[in-house]
Amino acid sequence: MEEECRVLSIQSHVVRGYVGNRAATFPLQVLGFEIDALNSVQFSNHTGYPHWKGQVLNSNELQELYEGLKLNNVNKYDYVLTGYTRDKSFLASVVDIVRELKRQNSGLVYVCDPVMGDKWNGEGSMYVPEDLLPVYKEKVVPVADIITPNQFEAELLSGRKIHSQEEALAVMDVLHAMGPDTVVITSSDLPSPRGSDYLIALGSQRIRNPDGSVVTERIRMEMHKVDAVFVGTGDLFAAMLLAWTHKHPNNLKVACEKTLSAMHHVLQRTIACAKAQAGGGLKPSPAQLELRMVQSKKDIENPEIVVQAAVL
Repeated sequence: MEEECRVLSIQSHVVRGYVGNRAATFPLQVLGFEIDALNSVQFSNHTGYPHWKGQVLNSNELQELYEGLKLNNVNKYDYVLTGYTRDKSFLASVVDIVRELKRQNSGLVYVCDPVMGDKWNGEGSMYVPEDLLPVYKEKVVPVADIITPNQFEAELLSGRKIHSQEEALAVMDVLHAMGPDTVVITSSDLPSPRGSDYLIALGSQRIRNPDGSVVTERIRMEMHKVDAVFVGTGDLFAAMLLAWTHKHPNNLKVACEKTLSAMHHVLQRTIACAKAQAGGGLKPSPAQLELRMVQSKKDIENPEIVVQAAVL
């Protein structure tokens, strides 16, 4: 019987749809992980809808929930996964929890999606309070093992702009130096040789050999763009990267190919269903564009590889 692998996921929660913990829980369970979900916010739906209601948790509420786990001696984890957070004291408390869990289990892996902002039409902007950036730079990234920023977030964290693949690799080196052994820039606006229909992602993994030497593997991936705005894709990416790096610990190429191929299948199914629901060439609504997660169970479990990674 395979040993139980347990994940503490601290992310947003929505009643309707698939973002944050809702986007991470199902794929991780399907891939054989036990997941304990702790919510950073609790909303009726994601903020891509015209309206939403709900609460933002503060650090005291987080600590209270974690204290309950501790009192029952069930705060034993192999992984911590974090995503969208709005409150800087909450984020600092997350770091305290990660440090404590790492003291308990030196093999614990912390996967951090540093959700701060993105680029629209070439211009980057933050969609969380700006006072979160120094917390990510000074406290979060140094204790993370795997980080999954987009290009804008990688630029914020490193303090450097990316205009070329060489600059992107240099930024990933800066991020490695801050702490994480695995860095994946999940999306970029770098031009693809295959044309404007393709999106480039880059990955870098430091592999530590038993003799103490370190080898860095770098990969580049090109994915076909889908003409729609999806919410929750970053959360799904981070969760599946956690799962596939667990199954292929020193092979970022294979882990990313499986992660991105599964994403491709989920998004293709989602857009096809959304267009069919909208009908008559109309633009699908946010509700129609919710990720078709349950319908994609087989693709998440065993994705047909349609995205190949090139080793640089």
